[in-house]
Amino acid sequence: MRHRGQPVDVHSCRLLNLPRIPDERGNLTFIEELHHIPFAIERAYWLYDVPGGESRGGHAFRHQEEFVVAVSGSFDVVLNDGCERKTVALNRSYYGLHIPPMIWRHLDNFSTNAVCLGLSSRPFKEEDYVSDF
Repeated sequence: MRHRGQPVDVHSCRLLNLPRIPDERGNLTFIEELHHIPFAIERAYWLYDVPGGESRGGHAFRHQEEFVVAVSGSFDVVLNDGCERKTVALNRSYYGLHIPPMIWRHLDNFSTNAVCLGLSSRPFKEEDYVSDF
């Protein structure tokens, strides 16, 4: 699979730092499309109240790019390109993981009260999901 002219594999998935503005009253982090992440945001979703240790996901997207952030707590993102597997731990709200299309992923090892923010390059379309590994 190719994305933007480049081969796509688990090494194409990148951790990206987000701006962090420290303040004694509490820190602030933000995301701007096409600036901090490499696509325009068409959809945002969040996962919460996932029981500790539970998993979510288990699919790839044909065309959609994603950016995943642990805005609270922690979880692992398990990536698989069909040849290689890689696990990325997300546990800070000031960085996130960019996942290009056609990378199988599932989210694992949710901490209690974790919140996962997902930003997508496309609106929801069931036909974009690849559900059979």
